[in-house]
Amino acid sequence: MMEELHDVQLTEIKPLLTGQNGRNLQDFDCQEHDVETAHGVLHVTMRGVAKGNRPTILTYHDIGLNHKSCFNSLFNYEDMQEITQHFSVLHVDAPGQQENAPIFPTGYQYPTVDELAEMLPSVLTQLQVKSVIGIGVGAGAFILTKLALNEPGLVEGLVLINIDPCAKGWVDWAASKLSGWTSNLVDIIMGHHFSTDELTENKEIIQTYRRHISQDIPQDNLAMFYNSYDSRAELQMERPVPGLNENTVVTLRCPALLVVGDTSPAVDAVVECNSRLNPTKTTLLKMADCGGLPQVVQPGKLAEAFKYFVQGMGYMPTVGMTRLVRSRTHSASSVGSTDGVRSRSTANTLPEGANSTRPENSEPHTIEMTA
Repeated sequence: MMEELHDVQLTEIKPLLTGQNGRNLQDFDCQEHDVETAHGVLHVTMRGVAKGNRPTILTYHDIGLNHKSCFNSLFNYEDMQEITQHFSVLHVDAPGQQENAPIFPTGYQYPTVDELAEMLPSVLTQLQVKSVIGIGVGAGAFILTKLALNEPGLVEGLVLINIDPCAKGWVDWAASKLSGWTSNLVDIIMGHHFSTDELTENKEIIQTYRRHISQDIPQDNLAMFYNSYDSRAELQMERPVPGLNENTVVTLRCPALLVVGDTSPAVDAVVECNSRLNPTKTTLLKMADCGGLPQVVQPGKLAEAFKYFVQGMGYMPTVGMTRLVRSRTHSASSVGSTDGVRSRSTANTLPEGANSTRPENSEPHTIEMTA
């Protein structure tokens, strides 16, 4: 009953990064576009076509990655294939981060993170995408959250992995300046993705991603994207108070699934983000035995959680869920009370092996997912 929750061997990411010795399902039925926007050209990859009135799945990667190195492990996973049969997928590469990207000319002004978010509505309009379910990691999660705050009518749901809603504080700024004297850009970005333990223990994945970050993306382009994210302002979001300001407070209006590995360096930041969102629309998923890249290390668990998220939004209520029917009764019975949860909430059913808790601070949907 738990076969879909087994860990995936890390060796499976190798062909996804190198493009060798593996069949990459993401290369099929895809069209690449360079889309002009008010803040420059954005390289995107569209897989499939819009399915009726269903939203398109929109992905945005983290610094040091592109859409392939960030998301191929997840979207090539069998359970995600069941989902993408029913949704089109739009992968966004931040400017200059895509495969074989040209080096920006001298004097090029890289967009701010606010401008990166502002580029997306134009892209969606030109590709005739009416609404999206976003999946973002790190910087990409931040950018998609900005999109949802700016254009709530475009975003029906968000899966936010390793999101940090805060600006870089003075302590972080000073630490980064000091580390900058002794560390190069690749080391800094590796520290952004992985904990100290991961950097010393998971040698295979660390070597693979260090090689990718240092060799596959033009380093000047990478530095521009890093500096743009590093200079971000804080996300202006506030948890609504029931009966007081639900309709006026600035926060996400759509369902959100926050994801973080239990040994990720982003744990505190994700918990902070959770504290700023509407608890009746937000689920915090902490993955056990998982570090900074849950979509790579645990694609099976994340794919299953995403299925339930989509189902909770009212899409795919039965189609494509056959492999999970066996565990649904047990999972639902372990959830406990979900009073006040809207019908489009994500917490009506949970993957088997996920434990839901309801602390006193009215955090109704915190999940600890174990292997």
